[in-house]
Amino acid sequence: MKTYNLLENDKFAEIINKQSRLIGIDHGKKNIGISICDENHNIATPLTTIEFTQLKFFIIELRNIIKENNVEGIVVGNPINMDGSLGPRAQSARDFSKSLTEQLSIPVTLWDERLSSEGAYKGMSKLSINVTKKQKKLDENSAAFILQGFIDYYKNLIK
Repeated sequence: MKTYNLLENDKFAEIINKQSRLIGIDHGKKNIGISICDENHNIATPLTTIEFTQLKFFIIELRNIIKENNVEGIVVGNPINMDGSLGPRAQSARDFSKSLTEQLSIPVTLWDERLSSEGAYKGMSKLSINVTKKQKKLDENSAAFILQGFIDYYKNLIK
């Protein structure tokens, strides 16, 4: 099994295939939002929310998603504080991401997720769905917001 260290965004962008699917992850204490992009890295789409109980169970579900969708890379949201400092949540995301690199054989990077929940919620506010459904979909929509940020960066990088 090939292993990767946690990669900086530019290194991650260098090694992923130009025609590959990526998943975005919004890591929370109770729920983990998952999104996916198309092979051409045009648009990130919310996929699912997984209730987090133990890392080993999450890894099993994630491996299934990776296999079913031919995923070649993972972008994990990095909850940096608004002033740019790293707090306990950012350290938790880094530890979580490092665990993914140890368990999976695809590259993983962290992406600055400042305002992802707010952006996702604002995006959903344009939809005519009730607040309960919005809350239920917030994690996977946040994951899509995170992944879209990375693929926009990636598209500009490879121009």
